[in-house]
Amino acid sequence: VLLLAMPRHGFGLEVRQKFTCPTLTNNFVLDGLHRKVYLASVNRIYQLYSNLTQEIEEETGPVKDNLLCHAPQLPQAQCDHPKVLTNNYNKLLQLDPEQKVIVVCGSVFQGFCQLRKMGNISEVAVTFPPPSLSKNTVFPSMLNIAANHPNASTLGLIFKKPNGDTKLLVGATYTGVGTQFFPKNHSKEDLRFENTPEIAIRSLNINDLPKLFTYDINPSEDNVFKIKQDAKPKNRLSFVHAFIQKSYSYIAMNNDAKLGDKESHPNSILARICLENKNRKKSPPETKKLTESYIQMGLQCGSNGNVFNRLVSVFAAKELLFGVFEKSNREAALCVFTFAFIEDSIRNARKKCFEKQEGANPTSVEEVMVLDSVIQGTGPSCTSKNIQLQSEQLDCGAAHLQHPLAIKRPLKETPVFSCRGLTSVAVASVSNHTVVFLGTAGGRLLKLNLNSSMDVLSRRWISVAPGESVHHVMNFDPTDESYLYVMTSYQLENVEMMMCQVVSICSVCVGGCGEVPATCSLTCRCSLQQDCPNSILPNFWTGLSDGVEQCPSLNFSNSEISHTKIIEFIGIIITGTIPTLLGMDVYCNYDDSVSTKATVAEGSSGLSVITCPFLPKDKYPPFPANQDHVILPTAVRVNGRNIVWGNLTIYDCQRTGVVNPKTACSSCLRTKWKCYWCISKHSCMRNSSDCDNPVLMNFAACPQISPSYLTPAPTGETQNIVVPLTNSDAIQESTLECDFGVDRTFEAKWINVSAVHCTDVQLQTANKSQQYPVNLRLKGNPGKFIDSPQTMTVEVYNCASGSSDCSQCWGRVDLGHHCTWHEITSSCGLSTGKGQTSDACPPPEIRKIEPLAGPLEGGTLLTIRGRNLGRRFSDISNTTRIGGVSCRPLPERYLVSEEIVCVTGETPRAFAGAVTVQVSREGKSKEKFSYLVPEIHSLSPSFGPKAGGTKVVIHGRNLDIGSEVQVLVNSTKRCTDLVEIATCTAESGSMISPFLVCIFYFSDCTFTDLLKFFNPQPPLITNAGTQHRSQSGGRIITVAGQQFELVQDISMVVETPEKKEVTCEVQSSTVVTCPSPAASHVTQGSVLAMVQFYINGKPYVDESSTPDSFQDTEVSPPFSKFSLEYHRDPQFFTAKKEKWIKHHHGEPLTLVINKEPDDLELEQDEYQVKVGPVPCEINFIKDDKVIHCTVNGTLNVAERNLPVTVQVGKYNRTIAMVHLGGSETAIIVSIVVCSILLLMSIVALGVFCTKSRRAERYWQKTLLQMEEMESQIREEIRKGFAELQTDMTDLTKELNRSQGIPFLEYKDFVTRTFFPKPSWDYEERYMQLFPQTKPEVAGPVSETHPLLLGEWKVPESSRLNVEEGITLFSTLLNNKHFLITFVHALEQQKDFAVRDRCNLASLLTIALHGKLEYYTSIMKDLLVDLIDASASKNPKLMLRRTESVVEKMLSNWMAVCMYSYLKETVGEPFFLLLCAIKQQINKGSIDALTGKARYTLNEEWLLRENIEARPLNLNVSFQGLGMDSLTIRVMDTDSISQVKEKILDVFYKNVPYSQWPREEDVDLEWFPSNNKSCILRDLDDTSLMEDNRKKLNTAAHYKIPDGAYLAMSLKDKKDSSLGRVKDLDTEKYFHLVIPNDDLAETKRSHRQSHRKKVLPEIYLTRLLSTKGTLQKFLDDLFKAILCITGDKPPLAIKYFFDFLEEQAEKRGITDPDTLHIWKTNRFFLLFWPHFFFFFCCITYCGACISIRGGAFLSLSSVSCLLAPQDSPTNKLLYAKEIPKYKKSVQRYYRHIQDMTALSEQEMNAHLAEESRKYRNEFNTSFAMTEIYKYAKRYRSQIVSALEANPLTKRTQLQHKFDQVIALMEDNIYECCSEA
Repeated sequence: VLLLAMPRHGFGLEVRQKFTCPTLTNNFVLDGLHRKVYLASVNRIYQLYSNLTQEIEEETGPVKDNLLCHAPQLPQAQCDHPKVLTNNYNKLLQLDPEQKVIVVCGSVFQGFCQLRKMGNISEVAVTFPPPSLSKNTVFPSMLNIAANHPNASTLGLIFKKPNGDTKLLVGATYTGVGTQFFPKNHSKEDLRFENTPEIAIRSLNINDLPKLFTYDINPSEDNVFKIKQDAKPKNRLSFVHAFIQKSYSYIAMNNDAKLGDKESHPNSILARICLENKNRKKSPPETKKLTESYIQMGLQCGSNGNVFNRLVSVFAAKELLFGVFEKSNREAALCVFTFAFIEDSIRNARKKCFEKQEGANPTSVEEVMVLDSVIQGTGPSCTSKNIQLQSEQLDCGAAHLQHPLAIKRPLKETPVFSCRGLTSVAVASVSNHTVVFLGTAGGRLLKLNLNSSMDVLSRRWISVAPGESVHHVMNFDPTDESYLYVMTSYQLENVEMMMCQVVSICSVCVGGCGEVPATCSLTCRCSLQQDCPNSILPNFWTGLSDGVEQCPSLNFSNSEISHTKIIEFIGIIITGTIPTLLGMDVYCNYDDSVSTKATVAEGSSGLSVITCPFLPKDKYPPFPANQDHVILPTAVRVNGRNIVWGNLTIYDCQRTGVVNPKTACSSCLRTKWKCYWCISKHSCMRNSSDCDNPVLMNFAACPQISPSYLTPAPTGETQNIVVPLTNSDAIQESTLECDFGVDRTFEAKWINVSAVHCTDVQLQTANKSQQYPVNLRLKGNPGKFIDSPQTMTVEVYNCASGSSDCSQCWGRVDLGHHCTWHEITSSCGLSTGKGQTSDACPPPEIRKIEPLAGPLEGGTLLTIRGRNLGRRFSDISNTTRIGGVSCRPLPERYLVSEEIVCVTGETPRAFAGAVTVQVSREGKSKEKFSYLVPEIHSLSPSFGPKAGGTKVVIHGRNLDIGSEVQVLVNSTKRCTDLVEIATCTAESGSMISPFLVCIFYFSDCTFTDLLKFFNPQPPLITNAGTQHRSQSGGRIITVAGQQFELVQDISMVVETPEKKEVTCEVQSSTVVTCPSPAASHVTQGSVLAMVQFYINGKPYVDESSTPDSFQDTEVSPPFSKFSLEYHRDPQFFTAKKEKWIKHHHGEPLTLVINKEPDDLELEQDEYQVKVGPVPCEINFIKDDKVIHCTVNGTLNVAERNLPVTVQVGKYNRTIAMVHLGGSETAIIVSIVVCSILLLMSIVALGVFCTKSRRAERYWQKTLLQMEEMESQIREEIRKGFAELQTDMTDLTKELNRSQGIPFLEYKDFVTRTFFPKPSWDYEERYMQLFPQTKPEVAGPVSETHPLLLGEWKVPESSRLNVEEGITLFSTLLNNKHFLITFVHALEQQKDFAVRDRCNLASLLTIALHGKLEYYTSIMKDLLVDLIDASASKNPKLMLRRTESVVEKMLSNWMAVCMYSYLKETVGEPFFLLLCAIKQQINKGSIDALTGKARYTLNEEWLLRENIEARPLNLNVSFQGLGMDSLTIRVMDTDSISQVKEKILDVFYKNVPYSQWPREEDVDLEWFPSNNKSCILRDLDDTSLMEDNRKKLNTAAHYKIPDGAYLAMSLKDKKDSSLGRVKDLDTEKYFHLVIPNDDLAETKRSHRQSHRKKVLPEIYLTRLLSTKGTLQKFLDDLFKAILCITGDKPPLAIKYFFDFLEEQAEKRGITDPDTLHIWKTNRFFLLFWPHFFFFFCCITYCGACISIRGGAFLSLSSVSCLLAPQDSPTNKLLYAKEIPKYKKSVQRYYRHIQDMTALSEQEMNAHLAEESRKYRNEFNTSFAMTEIYKYAKRYRSQIVSALEANPLTKRTQLQHKFDQVIALMEDNIYECCSEA
């Protein structure tokens, strides 16, 4: 509990120093005596200072070597094998301080060792073998010491026996025959079979060179532990670490031969040997063989099947042994063993082996065995003897006893801590706690605090080298154990451990450091009382009970010392808990650089009084710049240690005046120390006696300037300035001069005792206004000024600067500036005072207001910018309004004439109004400010993981209004991107359900809502796929898990030095795939790299596998249980290792590729073999070693030499070259023979054979060309479709990210459908100006049409008559007999055109929209009349065109009833088809003038030229739009207008096309360089001429490169000089192709003309390419149209089809083709693009749509006659698909026919619902008025028809009609004009 409450510095870890090595590190060792660090790496050895700065670097490799050769130092060595440059891996680095040498052993030269000098590693201390030794006295065993392979382990330990020589204990992994380290097929050349034992003790006496590195005893009894050759496969020892404990040497190792056994079987071994005799009284000491005392036992960490079976690192700490163990999956754990139990186990084992046990189990001897596999062993088993072993024999064995021994049962312990990827351990003991440091494979250092029960109390961590594994050995600084040296793959770090025992501040220690209770006074360290020397004596130890106030402190007799005063001694009084210092070695330490001997005396109350000589004056520290004093740190040092600290201050009074020249006197007299001001010398002094006159002692008496206001003066004008003074009596005789901070000074004259006159002052400024300081100084003394505590200033102004308008100029009068506005020159100038000048200004001009909207509650800060916005604040304080609502200006934000910032008032309703400012006259803004109401609609997604990171989007409207708007979730989480949506990031635990959304406008929460968010089970990663990865990366990792549907984005970070992050893809809810990144730090073997996943930007943490209960997210690393094991890239070579493979044309090529064994576990589909560009198909792979592949077909390439490349992931390597040889001689001979035969044939057969041969050759060539053409078409279709699919996928994503498909709202849809031509006219007429358009505001904007206006304005004078007339006319239209007669009467008139009929039908639909049941009955009656009229003529032509009122009424009726169906079912595939057409056309060249394109469906619009176009990606910014720059894809053949269109298409993709600016309204500017720009135009002076025509400029013309930066902006004024490019005369201009004419033909060469006549037909294949690319989208559209969801077709379709079938049956029409045509004519007319979408469909895009429409019309017939071959291509293009489509249509019609008929009640209910849904959408009064126009125009004809009809005549409808005319006749035109 105490540890958990510790302050953070108690657990602190900090990397203090770091050294980075360019090669892989191997070993390091510390020299505590000389404070040096020695670091060994591959090919390098470094000598470093203790702060890890480099002192010496020495190269040790690479060297020429061969594993099968003896070391070259061996005199008799000879080698026949080639030597190559080999890297030297350091295997052993040990210090011998007594002999001052360093043992450095490497992997080269069979593990050769050198002895280098300590303190200078660049020098070799001993040359070995020395030249004096003969060949017969140097043996390989003296040279082969360390392991000779990079991946083989070696350990070493230097020790010295009492009265003996220095010894070197070495353990080295065997690398000979039968191991993975030894080359194959060279068993006879194993040089290490007899020369290198696994464990050996060697001589290290440099004074006895003949025995150096020899084994200890004699050749007959070598001091070695060597395993017999036949037993080596079962004993593959891998060494970890060796250390000395008491008088024993312990060796920790693993038996890797058991790695393949069960996971529960421990492979870790701890061996012990004795270094000296137990009985030291014997002399000389008894010499023992290594094997006599050798005994080993297993170490088991874990139990019950959960065993960590491989030892990674060990550390011995007093009586405990700490070990890190791991499993094969790199899960690791920390276990703790006791040396007491180890020693007891060894004694018991020897007893059971040799002593006869009374009553013991006979099988007990089996617990111990003799290692008979060791050459130096004695016997096969233990033998119980009737002997009593001595204590020494129990510990170290004896020569007559069996040896070496092994304990069968392992020592078992339970893990105290487990974590994946642990690699090393180091332990420090603090009080009764143990602090454990653990290194990880990811480069982290973990600190654990364990109590005496080995329970983990707390944990902290630090990242020392991300991505680099920590070496298994870590060492504490031998001089200061608060520092730990940690080595990683490429670095060595010095980590400081902020533990309490190293805290030297008493207040921190006594105040509760937490680990130890108190501080030791004279050592200044936290410690226990028993650990503090003399703690039992008084005042030597300060405990917690004493309190912080008892900590030692010091007081100086004089803490402030003048720089000019000579101080010889200084007195110090020490208070607090401190022992008597009498008799101790006491010094005063100044600034930790100078020490003086102190005199100690005892004061009263036990205080220590010290007197020390002070620093000599020349030793004073220098003063800092601009400072009059310096702090001198001072400490009292007792017995070489500082025990108490304090600060002295050294000051200089004279320097005070120099540092503060403008306030020299007052600063002098305000200092903390005593200073005096000398008036006569104008200087600050320490002693008053140094001044001639009386001195000043009070700063209030200083002479100083008394600031006063000075009238502003114009620039350049001469003036006299009076400077008032106070306390100036004493300086009146001084000569002064005026200083204004400029280059020159001005004369100062005394006016009286309290004022000085600055004469003829002339100051200038180019700014609007400038303040000059007014100072007085002594003449001739530039640095001595009269005090000016408050700076006095004079203002100088320039009327010509900073006044751009009238109000700004006249407004300066209030500032005291005499300026006048000159209307003639429109400039501001200095007022001359002559003549009368009018001060009237133009009315305010408002140029910009922002923001444009705010909430009804007001509070929005509205910024108004413009000109002449008042001269002063009072002009506009009460005259700023928004419509009728006041806006309160803020005086602090007002800029004269330029800007007003006001706070909007509150309003009860939403409206939009102009901003007005009244200043004598009114100014009004063009823009309107809108009061709006924010709305919140929905939340997406509505679920996410608890860990947070989910991007949550709150959908709504008007969320961005106001000036200071915030959207907060639960009052804490702020949302961004406020437009129509708000984007929030869900933090961990923050998104509860439901949560409050609050919108703040101007610091008030004005709108709230509750939304729900769910936290289901978080994503769970269960498996990260195969762990083995190659160095180059690129292999796909399959990650398995659950709940991946919650993942928005997922990435994987591999802890390599590069720390690369890769983006993963979610394949399904259970599968994620990630490409493995490359790793550059793999040199040999494998490297483990930890893997961390990030889900939605948050580190993935598996809650189910948290390491322990002390997991703390704030201080603990994000542990990951996943890792990748990087191996070297696979190695490939051909079967015979040849570099050249010869191959003949026409022969099959089969390759056999060998692969070196590795652990990558590659699958067959991961291999790719190519011969040049041709893939080699892999037939099979045998045992992952041999790859067989075959090249299918011949190698038809131009090159003769082709590389054979093998690719795995991103690894690509060329292993051989294929040389394509040919029998040239045979070819030449064949040619000669054939030529002779051909000549004879020509003579014999004549011209006929020649022509036949030519014809056949021509035919074959034609066939080949056709095949190539077909292949090209197929490839072009495939590539085009793939590219289009990608583009359409991006488009679909873009639609989802934005506001979706731009469907027209219902009222806009109806307007476009009913009034197609006026709709487009209204778009042009009411198109908004560009600056008001915001691309961010996606969504359709309602088209302006009179029928959509909500209010029908009628003059008040005629309102009653007009309203009565319209009401009566509406009643007549609701009379069925009147309406039918009315329609027939109008249709009979010859001047009643088709357009009038359609308009009347649409007006009737609007007028009767609220009564669709009645409207349907009228339509059916009119349709019956139409069918009767058509049946007598040609019934198939009925409904083919819209030429009658009823046909248009039917179209409108279908549109109204089908709107929802079209939007929900057909809208998306239809829109995607249009987008696909547009995307495909834009992929090729398009002629801007003719509209012809490379890719099209229409032959008439096909560009019949092979014009190659290169795509360009341009970075375009739109100035003034507030958006980031976007990347736009254009073609280099595009004209500048086409480039502009594509740019506008991207920037305005979410804006209705009616609001787009045209390309001629914008400018496009290119920046070729930083200081150069170019305006791009279609035509300019650089345009080219060809055939008397000017060519339009293209992107290629301007040589715009890929990735260029362009800027688009709106033109200030429309440039009408050129007009639209499409309107240019093709006789004068051209873009890509010059139109054909006779003159042009004559000028072209015969070859060009021939190509023009013959080749264009070839380009018709592009129609097929485009069609094939778009086919899927057209099929999707047909499928959506003909789809019946849930066996419920659209009610309108079913009702209409049933009606047609009923009428056909009544009239005896049995021809199925007729009924099919009737249905098709109306059904497919519904699907036309501009009726549905706000969409920009360019001309050549419409040409493709017309082909699609032709395909629709072809479905109107039942017959399946194929189009003849001579038909136009536009019909042939879909001739193949038409029959298939017809069958689908027939099946659709038949399905609808088979369904149950709709009743009139069902249909009427549906129609009533549609009427109610859109009840108030239209202005029916305006529609009635428009219908009345036709009634008035044909009044007489309508009256005649009404009178001729008996039913209407009987009900006197003609009189009611006349009454309508009478009521409205006098007012109709005025009414209509108002509407």
